[in-house]
Formats: sequence, structure tokens, C-alpha cells
Amino acid sequence: MSRYSGKIVFYEGKCFTGRKLELCSDCENFQDRGFLNRVNSIRVESGAFVCYDHPDYRGQQYILEHGEYPEYQRWNALNDHMGSCRSIRMHGEHYRLELFEGENFGGEHIELCEDCPFLQARGLTKNCVNSVKVYGDGAWVLYEEANYRGRMYVVERGNFSSPKEWHCETPTIKSVRRVANYF
Repeated sequence: MSRYSGKIVFYEGKCFTGRKLELCSDCENFQDRGFLNRVNSIRVESGAFVCYDHPDYRGQQYILEHGEYPEYQRWNALNDHMGSCRSIRMHGEHYRLELFEGENFGGEHIELCEDCPFLQARGLTKNCVNSVKVYGDGAWVLYEEANYRGRMYVVERGNFSSPKEWHCETPTIKSVRRVANYF
């Protein structure tokens, strides 16, 4: 299995019951595969995925890593809506991230190679992150709240000059963690 593949299974019912949808690749719209947007449990058999509560990779993001999620509250969802998903493309095991308070990589910034439960304790004076550079091999999850809580956004290798580029409505980011150990 390559680092780019994975397998995720969506179930209509809680505790892995009811109709299911198995995916080994990205899916822009569950309804195109004959599956309604009701998902009450998920098994990630390998890989890591970003799931969205609307089709076309829109709406609330949920990062799901290897493991079982017997009910939608386990992936921090407020309801059972799920419309699309894509795999997180991992390139290796080396992680490095730069967070900037200003757009276009301006203002104060910090560099991280490890998870950080509270960014302000590491030197950011504001609660906002307006641009991001992801180096190395790994993907990162940005959280709106400290201690890996609240809305989440995944960023993979590349430069993101504004929050809109990682589909974020507000620049409030208070914690970050690596997506790791998922096979």
C-alpha cells in the first residue's frame, strides 16, 4: 500500500450497521455513489482522511485517522451529515510548519516540528494565523481552540497566503498537531 492510499468505510447506522460505502480514493459527492449523506459510524482501515459535511469538499472538515468511530460524536460532529471526503496525502515522516500572524507570510511567526496544544505559549502574541507554510513530508491539523478542539482544518505541503486557502472562515487558530501513525 502506498503512502497515498487508504481505506475508509462509512455506515448509515451507529456501531457499523446499515448500508455502507467503502472508499479507497477521494469522493467528491457520496450521492454519486448511491449513498445518502447520512453517516452515523466510520471505520478508517488505513490512511487518514479529511471528510466534509457537504459535497464538493465544502463545509465543516473532520480529520479521521486509522481507527473506529461508532457514532458521529466521536469525530466531533454535531449531526450525521457527510457529503464528501479525500485522503490526506502523506509524503514521509518529516514535519515542519511555519505560522504567520499576517497574510502573505508577514508579521510575527513561529516554526514548529511538533504538536502544540497552545500556540500563544510558543510565542504568537495574537490568536490569529493568517498564513501558513508547510514544509517537509507531513500534513498538519489546525484547530480554532486550544488543546486540539473546535473547528479543524488540514494543511499539506505548500504555502497558504490567507485563511481562505485552507477553507477557514476566521483566522483564529490556537493549536496544531501532526497527522501521524495512521497505517
